[in-house]
Amino acid sequence: MTKTSAENESSNFFASTSHTYAISDSVALRIHSDTKPLNTKIANLQKGVILVYNGAEVVGEGTGFGVPIGKYSGETFFSGSSFLEVHKKDNFVTIRKEFSMDLIARDKFRNLKLENGKLRKIIDSISLLYQKHKHLAQLILHTKRLLFKVGVDSIFIKTAPKGKVVVTYTIHRNRILVKMSFNQLDRNNLQKIFVLNEQGAHFFRKYSDSEGLKLNDEEIGAWDGVTAQSAKITDKQDRISFTLKNVEGAMLRRGREAIKGSLDWVGLDYELNPENDQFEYEIEVFG
Repeated sequence: MTKTSAENESSNFFASTSHTYAISDSVALRIHSDTKPLNTKIANLQKGVILVYNGAEVVGEGTGFGVPIGKYSGETFFSGSSFLEVHKKDNFVTIRKEFSMDLIARDKFRNLKLENGKLRKIIDSISLLYQKHKHLAQLILHTKRLLFKVGVDSIFIKTAPKGKVVVTYTIHRNRILVKMSFNQLDRNNLQKIFVLNEQGAHFFRKYSDSEGLKLNDEEIGAWDGVTAQSAKITDKQDRISFTLKNVEGAMLRRGREAIKGSLDWVGLDYELNPENDQFEYEIEVFG
């Protein structure tokens, strides 16, 4: 839903369901009030700020920049609905998006939900296996491909919300300052907060960081910690990239998964202590 009431006279309010802000002749940033783009299995998840290159959205199956996830003792909660405000003043664009944490993930076999089935346990164990045995990454990714081919996938279903996370994105030139408030989030049994910063894996295929590490495609891994002060994700031709930094009190992780028709995300995600009331970081986009 997009607010339509009158705003401060010093700001211009955009009532459209999406807003695009150009940062160069070829690169722009875009925000949607609904769950666009409706790509693959996360079609009904709310997205953050997404990258646009030469007019095309290159987020793939990624969530965009600055998307919260709450991991509770029994379930992991995502956002399926939101409230959006966008203001412009001078050279600054300020976006305020309230993410309602009202979706949970469920696996399915074709059109059948696997609420507590064996296949759900198998899929859940794949992620744990990867974290313990990184040298099996290619075998694990191949297993995911096989499961997808036979119709095993994830869906997200509505549930009673666990409150809201308010995210403010301030865009100035090629920088995005992200501020998150968790004051309206239910903290009971909350174990971790994740902040996703993802774009499309088929478009962005290179990783590098301030420690000199350089990785391509599958070498990036799926959930590896970043010890460097800053890390960068770049497309194959070095036309566009985005950089994030390690932030005190948070853990930065890199990841990439690419399976045609199913997985298409690459990103730099933060893992936070559930006691955090606020979190702030910056994204720099080059292109």
